[in-house]
Amino acid sequence: MRADRLVSLVLLLRQHGRLPAAALARELEVSTRTVLRDIEALSSAGVPVYAERGRHGGFALLPGFRTELTGLNHDEALALLVAGSRRGAQAFGLGSALASAMLKVVDALPDSYRDTAAGAAGRLLIDPEIDLLSRRLADEEAPDTVVAEVLRAVLAGHKLRIHYASADDTPKWRTVDPIGLVTVRDKGYLLATRSGADRTYRLSRISAAEELAEPAQRPDRVDLDRAWQERSTRFRAGGDQVTVLVRVNPLRREDLVGTALAVLAEETDPDGWLRLEVTFQDPRHAEWALWQLSVNAEALTPQWLRDSLHKRATTVATRYAR
Repeated sequence: MRADRLVSLVLLLRQHGRLPAAALARELEVSTRTVLRDIEALSSAGVPVYAERGRHGGFALLPGFRTELTGLNHDEALALLVAGSRRGAQAFGLGSALASAMLKVVDALPDSYRDTAAGAAGRLLIDPEIDLLSRRLADEEAPDTVVAEVLRAVLAGHKLRIHYASADDTPKWRTVDPIGLVTVRDKGYLLATRSGADRTYRLSRISAAEELAEPAQRPDRVDLDRAWQERSTRFRAGGDQVTVLVRVNPLRREDLVGTALAVLAEETDPDGWLRLEVTFQDPRHAEWALWQLSVNAEALTPQWLRDSLHKRATTVATRYAR
């Protein structure tokens, strides 16, 4: 909307002091001609914007022109700026709105807070795209048009048709009653019901969506945090769970526990290694988790897991022995 763009233009000038039309066009993702028209509209509306000519010229605001935001202290401003650095909003298609909101927050801060809060926020990194091993984290994004349609249905309380592909299955159309949206580790999920049964859909697996005019069958109020915990518990309790008795180097205990569903028992062996009874989602999950620990863990039972790990290790050793 043009009104939002005009506000963003003013805030950009407040932040940078002076910017040429080309730079403003890049920031606002519009043409230079549009920027010039917006500048003229601001000037006609009484905003003290003026042009500076020359090699380093551009557009600027008269000193002292600013918006106001009272009652916000330094720590509150820092919290907002750090929250604004999180990528979760991208999962719901709100990245541009979040960036605009953070720009307004910084602009409205008192002078004594602005520089220190913004500088402190720049020293805190939340959910980087690359981990310590230089591996780029998996990026799961749904098309913006899909996310926008899902978000509209959630907020309006309308039924929603989605073209969804479950794991190892072909995409199918489903009509659901949307309850809310959750983001976990930059992955977005739609919580909904279908024919009265709870359903959870990963946004990245929705290839198309259509908001319907029919009202959704859902409660007026919902505790999303509690709903997510309940669904997570049911998910972990399902599937072909397996229980494994494993010895693990105490230095790698957290790596094992972090991948397991639950720790049922734990004791320390005489040599200092830990003996844990843990559960995994299924046999494939158990084999993968133990293989990651290499020689720092040993599966004691069940025997099929020991055989599977032995076969895998033998295959690797044979390949590198040639």
